[in-house]
Amino acid sequence: MNRRAFLAATGGLSAAGLAGCFGVGGEPAGEYDVGMSSDAFLPEAYPQEGAIEVGETVIWKNTGSRTHTVTAYEGALPEGAAYFAAGGFDSEEAAREAWSSMGGERGAVESGTTYEHTFEVPGEYRYFCIPHERTGMVGTITVRG
Repeated sequence: MNRRAFLAATGGLSAAGLAGCFGVGGEPAGEYDVGMSSDAFLPEAYPQEGAIEVGETVIWKNTGSRTHTVTAYEGALPEGAAYFAAGGFDSEEAAREAWSSMGGERGAVESGTTYEHTFEVPGEYRYFCIPHERTGMVGTITVRG
């Protein structure tokens, strides 16, 4: 069964914990996995009720009005995992440098747009939004093997 369809159909789970699956602000359910408000990933730690499987893709959608990034903490990636960041950067340093040197234009996930990544290695993946990291805009994806 499609993971998004399963999560949308599963009863007893917190609506707040699955805000990214059900849609935010009237967005259609199943269109994305993680939404973004002005300073938070919705939900902050996705998914709160379980994990995704190796080979599954997570879709982040900027459901707010502010510009965001999805940037992996490079030092926290599982061994052998590919680095990921909106903008296609090869490292956390490159993503941070591009954001600061380009005035926030490189790697941006603008309002209404999406970023997606397929996870091929099991483990825990921590990520953040460069301009809103200091306000706690961080998230975690857990991938089962």
